[in-house]
Amino acid sequence: MSKRLAGQKALVTGANSGIGRAIAKSLAADGADVVINYISRPEETEKLIEEIKADGGNAIGIKADVSKEDQVQAMFKEAIEKFGTIDILVNNAGLQRDAPFKDQTLDDWNLVINVNLTGQFLCAREAVREFLRRGMRNVSVALGKIVCISSVHDIIPWAGHVNYAASKGGVMLMMKSIAQELAPQKIRVNSISPGAIRTNINYSAMDTPEEEAALLKLIPYKRIGVTEDIGKVAAWLCSDDADYITGATIYVDGGMTLYPEFAHGG
Repeated sequence: MSKRLAGQKALVTGANSGIGRAIAKSLAADGADVVINYISRPEETEKLIEEIKADGGNAIGIKADVSKEDQVQAMFKEAIEKFGTIDILVNNAGLQRDAPFKDQTLDDWNLVINVNLTGQFLCAREAVREFLRRGMRNVSVALGKIVCISSVHDIIPWAGHVNYAASKGGVMLMMKSIAQELAPQKIRVNSISPGAIRTNINYSAMDTPEEEAALLKLIPYKRIGVTEDIGKVAAWLCSDDADYITGATIYVDGGMTLYPEFAHGG
């Protein structure tokens, strides 16, 4: 069975847990060598590297805070030194600091914007610089691929999470603007916007059967997503099978963005 990403080098930010972990495994399973970016829990990074290698793949870990320009540049320098180049960037690193709007601090606002939005800008910029520096390779028909991990809250307002929703709305238009600018250079830029996925960032919403039932009312497909749902879409979107797609957002949400409250009446 041919591997769609064979010979390609990928960097996934925030990749040692949750959605990023599943994306790293999916890219590796499809043949890419993967840089696992992380900021904490190095033991989880090593565990993931071992799993990828046990499955016949190749991965390395690089620690960097994506909100810091010097650390992002150092991460790309190390990745290129070790792998030769980068063909794929998946901008996944993100976090939440939730509070009612009147209580939200400037520090909470800045932290979320700096990681979720500025971090994606910094990483995308370094990836684009590398794509243009090294030119076309015979591993893909595109010069380079960038996937920004966003959220259904790039279009659904979210009371009590204003900083997070603002960061994801920013990601959406940043992605589209980069895609528009760079399409003539054969660089594809897209987003994946997950809905409710079982990860540490939102597991509290699914702690009890009652809470899970309440959440399922928002999901027409009547199941909560798993990280592998996102990983599979990311691997496909990075492959030449998706070559005519750029500037698009794929909502992997079980229909959460279909306004399910209007299914009966309205």
